[in-house]
Amino acid sequence: MPKILIVEDEEAMLIGLRDNLEFEGYEVDTANRGDEGYKKLQAGSYDLVLLDVMLPGMSGFDVCKKTRAEGNDTPIILLTARGEELDKVLGLELGADDYVTKPFSLRELLARIKVILRRTANVKQDDSLQKVTIGQLQVSFDDFEAWLNEEPVKMSYKEFEILHYLYRHAGRIVSRDDILDQVWGMDYQPIARTVDNFIVRLRNKIDSDESQHIVTVHGIGYKLVL
Repeated sequence: MPKILIVEDEEAMLIGLRDNLEFEGYEVDTANRGDEGYKKLQAGSYDLVLLDVMLPGMSGFDVCKKTRAEGNDTPIILLTARGEELDKVLGLELGADDYVTKPFSLRELLARIKVILRRTANVKQDDSLQKVTIGQLQVSFDDFEAWLNEEPVKMSYKEFEILHYLYRHAGRIVSRDDILDQVWGMDYQPIARTVDNFIVRLRNKIDSDESQHIVTVHGIGYKLVL
């Protein structure tokens, strides 16, 4: 049974989400402050987090940023009352896996939760990619672990997903839109530069020398060269 943490300070929203997720068969834990949610993330093991952006104690953005900086790759869906594009970009660049703008449809939220949990399960169950070498980086997509010169390398869940997608299409050009659709699961074309920022991070982790294994194909996208 997947375990979901809800971090939300609006009591009615928190209770409504908790009751509906439990009805769907999920195990649910809750927090109504950002700092409390962050502590629970540090101490517990969750399959997914629903994280409000505007929280007392610590903002959802800060919770997301600190969580990813510590190497915690638990999938995060941001809940935000803001519809501004810059907030969406910031949330994704801090490592969030998706965002939902309030007010939202419960059916839509449940669908997004199922998509992310299904993807996570698919990656974990892929026995053919237990450990691969990309540049100087060794990666276990099965365990969400990476090493450079036998030293652990911190990577977010989204970085693993993007690298996994590029690896499956090694030697072929994939567009930014393809990566957005396949990794985020919906159309993020207006903020496609998010992909570019993730690629920069991956390059820094893969290539410690002057070689480049993720090649930019100008005007189209990227190609992974093994």
